[in-house]
Formats: sequence, C-alpha cells, structure tokens
Amino acid sequence: MGSNSWSGKRVLVTGADGFVGSHLAEALIELGARVSILVRGTSVSGTTRYTFKNLAQPAVARLENIVCCDIASADTIELIVKADPEIIFHLAAAAYVPFSFDHPLEVLSVNVIGTVYVLEAVRRLKQVERVVCTSSSEVYGTALTKQIDESHPLNPTSPYAASKVAADRYCYSYRATYGLPVVIIRPFNTYGPRHTYDVIPKFISLALRNEPITIYGTGEQSRDFLYVTDTVSAFLAMGAQEMTAGQVVNFGTGDDVSVNTVAALIKEISGSKSEIVHVEARAAEVGRLCCDYGLARKLFGWEPEVGLEQGLRAHIEWARQRAL
Repeated sequence: MGSNSWSGKRVLVTGADGFVGSHLAEALIELGARVSILVRGTSVSGTTRYTFKNLAQPAVARLENIVCCDIASADTIELIVKADPEIIFHLAAAAYVPFSFDHPLEVLSVNVIGTVYVLEAVRRLKQVERVVCTSSSEVYGTALTKQIDESHPLNPTSPYAASKVAADRYCYSYRATYGLPVVIIRPFNTYGPRHTYDVIPKFISLALRNEPITIYGTGEQSRDFLYVTDTVSAFLAMGAQEMTAGQVVNFGTGDDVSVNTVAALIKEISGSKSEIVHVEARAAEVGRLCCDYGLARKLFGWEPEVGLEQGLRAHIEWARQRAL
C-alpha cells in the first residue's frame, strides 16, 4: 500500500490522544484515511463534546468516529466491532515505566487485558486486513549484544516491561491460534513534541525552569532515542506493507546515547543554568538499549531521518512555546 492507498481506508487508532498516537492519527488523516479513534473515557466532557490533550482540533474535525471507553473494559470489543476498521493501530497503553512500580495491576489490566480485548474484537471483524500492535524495546532488558535485533531474548525488568512482553506474545499467539493478521512493532525510545514524561521531556522541563536536572544512578545507562516523525513513519510502513502475520520489527537509530550526554545536550541547546545532579539509581533500570533496525531496512527501506540534536532542538522549542 503506497501513501496514496491510504485514501478511503477505514483505520482505527487506539490511544490516539497519546503522544505517538496523536501524531499517527494526524498523519493518517492527511493521507486521506477515514480515521476513527479510541480514547479513554476521561476524554469525554458531557455527552457530545470531547476534550483532547494532544490531537489537534483541525484533525478532530476530520475524524470519522470517536470511540470513548476504557481499553481494559469488555465494552471495547463491541465498540471496535461497530467501528468496523480495515486496519487497526493499537497504541493504547499505560506507558510510563515508574508508574508500573506502584500500579502493577493497573498496568497489567490496561496493557495486557486491553490488548486481548482488541484481539477478541478482531476475531469478529470480517474485513480487517492488518492489526499493528505496539510492543516496546523495554521487553528486551539490557542489551546482551552490541545491537538488539528481533531474536534477542526477552528479559523484562519492570512490571511495565513484563506487561508489554505478555501483550506482545498474546498478539503472536492469536495469530498462531486464530490466524489473525497481527504484526508487532517494537519502537525504541521515542521523543519529540507532545511527549511529557520519560527522561527527555523531564530534563527539558527542568532545564527550561533552570532547576536541577536529576539523573538516577551514574547516568551511564544508555538508550536509542527515536524522533517521533521517524516513529510515525515506522507505524505507517507496518500498516501499509503486506507482511507475514506475526512478524516482529524493531525501529530505532542504531546508536545509543548515555543519559549524561542527553542531559548535557539539553542544557547546552536550551541555554539552561540548571545544575546536573545524580541521585540513587532507580529500581529495575535497564543498562543499555540499542536497536538493530536491519529488518526494517530490508522490509521497507526504512531509515531514521532525524538526528538527536535536531530532534532535541524541535522538542525544546515546542516545550518552550507550550510554557508561554
């Protein structure tokens, strides 16, 4: 499916008012897809109006349908069936790792049960062509090799990561058992405008306020940071391409950067006077994540296009404007 082939496609995006989901939904609308979204019940104000945190109003006005529910509610099944999508992008999740330390059961419910309800809905859909389910680089744990390819062992270290492994494997099992057209995307650490949690947005927020930038542990832990437009292009590639059901694909830059380096770059680019300080290491910390995106290159010709410094400048500018 080329970019023009999205025109008229019935597409459902779960978690469409989230960070990546909102960017993806807007991109699909611009490509001419008939986009329906599934958002949390708390996004409803009254009975007919919806309040969005991230999805831009011009995009909201062009939506085909707004499905509002708790993804971990059994109501999800019937509501998705009623929306009757041809392609589903499942991004809805409780995605902040530290949140899972104190709320492991809630994270289990949203990430695992919610995914199973989506899969159950797909079993009842007659015309669904593809379901792109969102996994995470966190499923791998600390890299055991220089770069992590799709065959790397799954070694989750947090309740969040464990929930993503479970959801990931449920998706694979539903393909194996029921023949569903499920594919699994494992994006590495995505950042950019609209992201308000995790290390980069937290550092940017502190830097713009000239407050101490707090690093857990030594700061030598490293991540493969992927700018949001590159992540969106990865989702579109997964959704458009005819693929073997059950296929898993990693997306990242192929380079890992230490948290210390990220903090220093953010301080420099923003012109911040923040002090960089270190505190006790965080529980379940992954030491290193670095993506081997060779399969993505082979299947789609996909390459990341935005470098870290360029992406940080755009993220900082967005945060600065948001703070005004």
